Amino acid sequence: MQAKDSKQLESGLETVALSELPREAQKTHRLILAGGPFAHRQDGIVFGNRERILPARPRGYYHEYTVATPGSRDRGARRMVCGGNPPNRPDICFYTDDHYASFKQLRAP
Repeated sequence: MQAKDSKQLESGLETVALSELPREAQKTHRLILAGGPFAHRQDGIVFGNRERILPARPRGYYHEYTVATPGSRDRGARRMVCGGNPPNRPDICFYTDDHYASFKQLRAP
């Protein structure tokens, strides 16, 4: 299914297949499932969902991870946010390429 044809799930957010995301996002997802190692000390910290775009969950449910941006001198704006416990077995993951202004929910493979 193409991103433009994607359906919306319970979260109300557009969905996207992992294979449709940049290869750096696919690599980050593999690292999440493997439990790391991550390039940035901030990777794996609790995501507070202050923007209230993601479904409401108890604090500590969501964790955020950097998705590398080629050519960026810092962490860039791309992130993957996953929810679940333990973090390397997420129930749900989201991708943002605009530093939390919008998200797409990853579809199950």
